[in-house]
Amino acid sequence: MEIEIDDSPARIQRDVVWAWLSSAAYWGRWRDRATLEAQLDAAWRLVGAYRSDTGAQIGFARAASDGASFAYLADVFVLDEHQGTGVGRGILRRMIDEGPGRDFRWSLFTRDAHSLYAEFGFAAPDETAMVRPAAPARR
Repeated sequence: MEIEIDDSPARIQRDVVWAWLSSAAYWGRWRDRATLEAQLDAAWRLVGAYRSDTGAQIGFARAASDGASFAYLADVFVLDEHQGTGVGRGILRRMIDEGPGRDFRWSLFTRDAHSLYAEFGFAAPDETAMVRPAAPARR
């Protein structure tokens, strides 16, 4: 099966993104649909992965940035049936290496897929990094 990786925000299938993030994402199920829509609208970049034969979206990533030197990678996912096929690598390659932020300092928070992110230069923070945790999710 052929896969297309595209960074066109207009192509993002928001219902697919909402369905996955609101049910399967350990990091983002606290969001309501309006919050997700606002995040998509304000994103610096959105990258989607699509089946070439049907156009169905099978993966996604979002980034926030100052547009000059720093970017934050968020909400990366590949639907279960397409994991392990290189789709995640394709999404990250388009987002990071092939995009306008290829020389930026990137950050992300994740508890999984560390080896995949390491392929794109992510590593444990050094002595220059500090993090202020988010407040507990409100429902």
